Amino acid sequence: MVAPVEETYWDPYNAEIDKNPHPVWQRLRDESPVYRNEQYDFWALSRFADVQAASNDPKTFSSSHGTVLEYMGTDYGEMEVLIFMDPPSHTALRALISRAFTPKRTLEMDDRIRAICGELLDPLVGSGGFDYVTDFAQKLPSFVISSMLGVPPSEREMVRLKIDEIFHIDPQAGMMNEISINARLWMASYIIDAMNTRRKNPTDDLFTALTQAELTDSEGKTRKLTENEAADFGGLLVSAGTETVARLLGWAAVTLPSHPDQLQLMADDASVIPGAVEELLRYEAPSPVQGRWVTRDVELHGTVIPAESKVLLLTGSAGRDERQYGPNANDFDITREVKQHVSLGIGSHYCLGAALARLEGRIALEETVRRFPMWDADMSGAVQAHTSTVRGWSSVPITL
Repeated sequence: MVAPVEETYWDPYNAEIDKNPHPVWQRLRDESPVYRNEQYDFWALSRFADVQAASNDPKTFSSSHGTVLEYMGTDYGEMEVLIFMDPPSHTALRALISRAFTPKRTLEMDDRIRAICGELLDPLVGSGGFDYVTDFAQKLPSFVISSMLGVPPSEREMVRLKIDEIFHIDPQAGMMNEISINARLWMASYIIDAMNTRRKNPTDDLFTALTQAELTDSEGKTRKLTENEAADFGGLLVSAGTETVARLLGWAAVTLPSHPDQLQLMADDASVIPGAVEELLRYEAPSPVQGRWVTRDVELHGTVIPAESKVLLLTGSAGRDERQYGPNANDFDITREVKQHVSLGIGSHYCLGAALARLEGRIALEETVRRFPMWDADMSGAVQAHTSTVRGWSSVPITL
């Protein structure tokens, strides 16, 4: 008698599965490409083509009811929060925010990012090792975005600590906890105070840009941002400019030494590092789960997802889909020609800071391997960070 095959189970809250979700995601792709979880009342799409198509159809796969499972269900349509909006309102606000990440402004950051890398890494040269995440990966992006905003150097560590608190996870309350809420309120107040100062004394930074920005509505009328809108946008820049890069570099600290041939390639030839950044993003997506709300019945693979349902787009699974990347999709190969991945989003919700994230990731890895060509990760001391939408590391000790 053949034993029955155990039904595949996945949910974004299961920390044990999250330690290595890839085998489960592969089963979802192969056996349940339209997966239903009754316990938490959601559907999940795991194949690259399905995630890509859903991301490109915001009219059907809406963000207006939230993008994080535990908060989904409420209509956020009246909220002026970019990630909880759909076109056309989303388009106008996105155009405004995108001015912060113009190609010119991003390119101008090259020397500044390299200098910050030096400030953080140079004192560690000659040491036996350090924590790559807490000593470097978490600090770099917050210092970079603080520099862009116009935070004085003397206040950047204080701002960084508040950014860390914004992302605090409570075992019971999750991301909506007192520490996180208070940090967000502090950040909003800090941004408002900074913008009030810039109105009197404008400088060449993003705080000043927010005071001068004008929003054009659907009727062509323009107006200045309200104080709260500007504070929300500033907060979005702070969070978006920090989390993705910190997670990317944390995965680099773990993944590269477990593939020493790939690390050696980077040490020997810096020209392969941009490809390494793309492969890292594909291989371990910093934010592997994106929530959407379907506005109509959707039929996929013979299954109907009813209108008004919660759907999770598994970008982390899509990055390992053999249908897109071939039979070696589970191999880490920095020489792979990654034609496209969805780890930074796609369509109307494509990551606004993608160019900056790639620039920071490239420079951070260049500066790391220049000083430390090889390292090992002490996985016995590493601490994995877990939320329902973000996956990465909060601590990775490395030995040199």
